[in-house]
Amino acid sequence: MLEPLANRDFIKNFLKLETAGGITLFFFAVLAIIIANSPLDGYYDLLLSTAVEIRIGTFEIAKPLLLWINDGLMAVFFFLVGLELKREVVEGELSKPGNIILPGVGAIGGMLFPALVYLYFNYDDHIALQGWAIPAATDIAFALAVLALLGSRVPVSLKIFLTSLAIFDDIGAILIIAFFYTSKISLAALLMAALCIGVLAILNLRGVTNKTAYFLVGLIMWAATLKSGVHATLAGVILAAFIPIKGKTAEEASPLKSIEHDLHSVVAFFILPVFAFANAGVALQDIGIESFTHGVPLGIVLGLFVGKQVGIFGCCWLALKMQLADMPKGMSYQSLYGTAALCGIGFTMSLFIGSLAFEETSVNLLFDERIGILMGSLLSGLVGYLVLNSSLPRRDATAR
Repeated sequence: MLEPLANRDFIKNFLKLETAGGITLFFFAVLAIIIANSPLDGYYDLLLSTAVEIRIGTFEIAKPLLLWINDGLMAVFFFLVGLELKREVVEGELSKPGNIILPGVGAIGGMLFPALVYLYFNYDDHIALQGWAIPAATDIAFALAVLALLGSRVPVSLKIFLTSLAIFDDIGAILIIAFFYTSKISLAALLMAALCIGVLAILNLRGVTNKTAYFLVGLIMWAATLKSGVHATLAGVILAAFIPIKGKTAEEASPLKSIEHDLHSVVAFFILPVFAFANAGVALQDIGIESFTHGVPLGIVLGLFVGKQVGIFGCCWLALKMQLADMPKGMSYQSLYGTAALCGIGFTMSLFIGSLAFEETSVNLLFDERIGILMGSLLSGLVGYLVLNSSLPRRDATAR
């Protein structure tokens, strides 16, 4: 009985941390918007455009601070996502086949339908089309922060379902970035990254548990991936796949779990808030109704708000009716719908994909996608909260 209890404590601690992280994320996003609409906006832009350069001999990485945040700090975030994914698949909720079907089906619908909604509004604009994946993402930290407003009425089964769905969503986002958001490929740098993957595989197969060795190889792989044209954040996911989940002896702590434990607070309370602060600053002075009526913002708003609800709830409903999966204990169709609405909070991952889609185009669509993300996420969070508030019992949830 000790192991199940330990797993449950881990889940509860994880959810508490994600909730607090979501609140912190919200604070820094609002702070960025306030500064971007104040006399300090010039300093905000100056800070993000500050050039930061690292040079070793003829090798150099020179980028503005904003791209160091998006390419560097977010690689650490994706590293943590990779660690969580590996742990869940090996010994967590996703190791049980019965727990995979419903959130997996929901995640597929939750990525496909928002993308289709976006494409419907932007099919005739080849530049705007690059943002098709923006509404396909879910921000688990924000979604759990909204759930926290409902307190103990929320069954743990619902939180686990939401978290599992978001993990599948992250897998989809990783694949989308890998296949669709790459620039010109450098074969020499790609070969160096592949060599690093080979070294990581050897370290793992030989049972090496020294974390420093993995980090050094991972750092070289990140730099090579950055130079290769494949997005550098993928190096974090690849590195996570090779971190051992078990120590050499029963007494040795799990390298994966110890790294995951150490990184959770750093990511939740530093990396994601910094990312939100750097990417959420939108000048709102000149916004009118026309700001929401053309393809990019309209496709994102309706993709997040309508596409997510239809895709997730519709596909889950179909899976349940076909008896491919069972409704999680403590959940109902109404709470399932509320959860689907919450998944329309795209914020962090949507902003990230938006930056990849539009930062290198000659047309500035970053304002449009940020407006769409903020509005779509706000509407989704509000509706998700109202539906869950009306559907969950007015007492402590019993499904724990």
